[in-house]
Amino acid sequence: MRSAECDVVQDGRIVTRATLVQYRRSSAPPVRQWTAPISLVQPPPPDDSILPFVGSDDVGWTRSPAAHQNDSRKRFYSDGIKVLAGEKNSPFVRAVMIAEATSLVTNLGTQGIGYINGDLTAAFSRLPVDDWIGIQADSHWASDGISVGTATLFDREGAFGSGMVTAIANPAAQIDFSSESIPLKCLNYE
Repeated sequence: MRSAECDVVQDGRIVTRATLVQYRRSSAPPVRQWTAPISLVQPPPPDDSILPFVGSDDVGWTRSPAAHQNDSRKRFYSDGIKVLAGEKNSPFVRAVMIAEATSLVTNLGTQGIGYINGDLTAAFSRLPVDDWIGIQADSHWASDGISVGTATLFDREGAFGSGMVTAIANPAAQIDFSSESIPLKCLNYE
């Protein structure tokens, strides 16, 4: 096991903290274990567009988050942003970036997103094998302005990880993707 921490400091204050825990791979124990049943909706074929796909049970796949302002299960499918010009993202970097969409797939409701993230935890049993990665909401619980959501990350070989996000209600900064004042290119990762 190896652990590392990183603080981002701005004006002498810590504004972001990241913790990484890595495990050495080995053989699994010789037992059968329970695994949650999961049905993953087939994503659309990846393409060269920089726009991600957003999906919901009520609408299917589109390029617009506004189409998914409903109360059904959400999903997101993308190859993430390009972190460094001219450099391909590593599988780990892509997985973490898509795990950030846990907030989108769990907190997007009928009038947009009214929560701001407090924390994201991403855990992977393996690294993704594809450039395009999907994430699908598993749960969303909210009470007294506190939200907790979980999602499953997947690629063409199936599920490989989970994201969990905690958030706090922020109705004053509600993001309504159907509003003309919010450009639909907010998910454009160019």
